[in-house]
Amino acid sequence: MTNALLIIAVATPLIFLAVMMVEGARRPDYDPSYHMASALSTGDRGWVQVANFLQMGIGMLAFSVAINQTLDTVLGSVLVAVFGLGAIVSGLFSMDPSFGYPPGTPPGVPTRPTWQHQIHGAAGAIMFLAIFGACLAVAGRLEGGWRVYTLATAGVGITLTVSTIAASLRDASKTGLIQRILIFVYWTWLALLAIHLL
Repeated sequence: MTNALLIIAVATPLIFLAVMMVEGARRPDYDPSYHMASALSTGDRGWVQVANFLQMGIGMLAFSVAINQTLDTVLGSVLVAVFGLGAIVSGLFSMDPSFGYPPGTPPGVPTRPTWQHQIHGAAGAIMFLAIFGACLAVAGRLEGGWRVYTLATAGVGITLTVSTIAASLRDASKTGLIQRILIFVYWTWLALLAIHLL
């Protein structure tokens, strides 16, 4: 059972990354270097990214159980579960059209964001704080290079999280790129950790 949960944990972040990149490349007027990944939840094909958030969340709930079974860290397990729940909430409550996407949307952030948009934003913040905390909690259960890699992931991740928020607030042209690097850093760590635990 633990191995099955870990295989799910390997697959889900890789699926998320693949869907994010493919959808970002095929959407007209969507600029992956500018628009954030959550913008893919809007528009006619928004359901694809919504499903992507949901599968990520379910996979991370499975991973949280496997982490507790293999590394015996309740805190690390709970934080990964919080991360997974945040992904599910992000999928269920999409952000408002913003930053000029979908086409016809005014530039910048919504002047009157809906409550769904606000929930999405709060869930995203909780997600990235939870995965940062999970790295710190799990690092204590790892040894050697894996501990160093996990702590480095936490350091780079929190720096990129702050950078993404700052870039979004000033409507920077590379906001999407910064966020994608952030996602790649954390999601790769999740998949590699699951492989390591297998």
